[in-house]
Amino acid sequence: MSLDAILSRIDADLPQATERLLDLLRIPSISTDPAYKAECERAADWLVADLRALGVAAEKRATPGHPMVVGHVDGDGPHLLLYGHYDVQPVDPIELWDRDPFDPEVQDTAKGTVIRGRGAADDKGQLMTFVEACRAWKAETGRLPCKLTFFLEGEEESGSPSLVPFMTENADELKADLALICDTGLFDSRVPAITTMLRGLLGEELTITAPSRDLHSGMYGGIAMNPVRVLSKIIASLHDETGRVTVPGFYDGVPELPDELRQQWQGLAFDHARFLGDVGLSTPAGEQDRTPLEMIWARPTCEVNGIWGGYTGAGFKTVLPSQAHAKISFRLVGSQDPLAIRESFRKMVTEMLPPDCEVEFKGHGASTAGAFDTSDPAFEAARQALSQEWPDPAAYIGCGGSIPIAGHFARITETTPMLIGFGKDDDQLHSPNEKYDMESFHKGIRSWARVLDALTRAA
Repeated sequence: MSLDAILSRIDADLPQATERLLDLLRIPSISTDPAYKAECERAADWLVADLRALGVAAEKRATPGHPMVVGHVDGDGPHLLLYGHYDVQPVDPIELWDRDPFDPEVQDTAKGTVIRGRGAADDKGQLMTFVEACRAWKAETGRLPCKLTFFLEGEEESGSPSLVPFMTENADELKADLALICDTGLFDSRVPAITTMLRGLLGEELTITAPSRDLHSGMYGGIAMNPVRVLSKIIASLHDETGRVTVPGFYDGVPELPDELRQQWQGLAFDHARFLGDVGLSTPAGEQDRTPLEMIWARPTCEVNGIWGGYTGAGFKTVLPSQAHAKISFRLVGSQDPLAIRESFRKMVTEMLPPDCEVEFKGHGASTAGAFDTSDPAFEAARQALSQEWPDPAAYIGCGGSIPIAGHFARITETTPMLIGFGKDDDQLHSPNEKYDMESFHKGIRSWARVLDALTRAA
């Protein structure tokens, strides 16, 4: 087998690969809207047919929500699983789109050629990079590179309610040596990357009640406790003057960044001034003794996502509110325990309440962080393979967000996840006029061919 021949096949077949992607993009598989249930079924059927054309034993599996697509190929070498999702975000506000979101097209722009349409980058274009790499491999060699499992879901954009039950019920079938997740991006839109750190997430909503009803502030102001004032003091106390979170025990389980990884991140030359400048800011506001990339990828956070109470309509109303509300999220790293942090946070808030106040809490999810061992030779093999395709050498990076599927693979199927993707910062995910660069699609296909070759050789 010649890798060069497979790469040449990818180059020659790029127009046909693009047409297949455009065909998939025309299916409005919006998972969160029941009106599009039939379209999600159609997208699953499309993928089943396409995989079967490659010789994959693929089928559509029913769930209480939208179907899963599962396919298998026997072979020698490592057992690799590909995860992606075929569902897409709603298109609202539709008036901000320059064209029909489900009438995709290839466009020439000032920054290069792009594929424009809902789902182009998240995640149909990404998952098809892997499928097209396998197609070129099969066309050139008559077989697929190793034992493969395809696992494509249709509910990622609506919270994946069927995912964990399905994975638990089919854990043995979905177990593999590596789970390749193609739903991430390039670093700074240029550096190929393997995401090896994901932050966990804890969500808390609290309501503080003081008087039994809203009061006239002229009559009760000064003598009656104002719950907005109480809540404001609590929120202000969550960070000290250096940006550290003050919840007791919050930093238990937070590791220091290894020197080797710290040096690699410094080599990325992250321009935090431009990063903040793009959103009208200039100065990092987190822990003052940490670098900007550490703040985003490797340090935990506490953020207020919403706060309200009293009269917020037009004009003015001199009301002293009965209740004040806030939504607060914690991004977690290392081995931080979200349930222990929830308990400590609630205890801290409760102890700060003055007389005549009570608090009610509501939890909104609690997931641990994920970190993947790059000492596994497969990670370095994949990193070197990516480096051969792109101008900049590939890097191990962190992710400020949370990608629960990675943890599900590790916990439910005991499979190591590897996150590789080719999205760019300006792809406008979840927004009008979503796009996927043709470079990302083309080099993404070539990258997966190189990674498959490297992983089969390293096994």
